Amino acid sequence: MTIVVSNEPRILTVEVTDDLITAHLADGRTISVPLAWSWRLSNATPAQRQHFEIIGTGQGVHWPDTVRLPRPSACATRPTAS
Repeated sequence: MTIVVSNEPRILTVEVTDDLITAHLADGRTISVPLAWSWRLSNATPAQRQHFEIIGTGQGVHWPDTVRLPRPSACATRPTAS
């Protein structure tokens, strides 16, 4: 009898080159996509591309240096004139 704990792919490692984003999965598969498909990573420096975090137990990848958060002043509500 075979018991499947999870059949969802899990990312073990990631590589980013000048041309490709490659994810190596726990089940042995390797998935690559062109770097051009990610405009944020295409515009990032090589150092920013290499600084990534694997989310959870491999559900995704996050590049913290490529995310631009809104400035606090842009989020503040301003009273309207009455």
